[in-house]
Amino acid sequence: MQYKVKVTVIDKKLYPELQAAYCADPQSGACPCYNVGDTFVFERYGLTDDFWHMGLNTLKKTSYTADGVAGGPAMPHCSEAWDAIARYIYTGLQGGSIMRGWMRDEHQMIACCSDGTRPVIFRIERLDYKLVHVADGAAFQTLVERFASIPGVHDVQVREDLQALEVYMDRNEEVTDATLRQAADARVITAIE
Repeated sequence: MQYKVKVTVIDKKLYPELQAAYCADPQSGACPCYNVGDTFVFERYGLTDDFWHMGLNTLKKTSYTADGVAGGPAMPHCSEAWDAIARYIYTGLQGGSIMRGWMRDEHQMIACCSDGTRPVIFRIERLDYKLVHVADGAAFQTLVERFASIPGVHDVQVREDLQALEVYMDRNEEVTDATLRQAADARVITAIE
């Protein structure tokens, strides 16, 4: 089993009365680093280790310009946000329970940055997947369709750079290696991680 962590900006708050009373720039406004809906995916596989680069280039979705978003290609995550979310990201990347006993789903957490006049609120969730390596020439689209039809599989992503598919699974329903091999021609699958 492999793990990624998805971080989504679910809200931004602004307290102008606090900025007016305490900030050097009383008109600072809302956080310029993040936008509601921004989505980031952290990965640790092979030589890729997004955690140790403070999430630089983990931005997967934004409705704004990627270069202006923390975690995009131009800048890592804001240090105030990183301080609040890094421990949960690291735990999820290791396959651990992010917040057992506090959240309904122990594999997610809601956290916010420590900027008290304009906090950003994040949803952090662990993604469980198996990396299915396939032989050269395998029909990716056919395999995507077959794997997606397996109960307990909720997404399949092609990784041409790895000659593999990422098969994302519900944590409550086990999808065995044998089930994956049965769904595809077993000769096509070279390894499952």
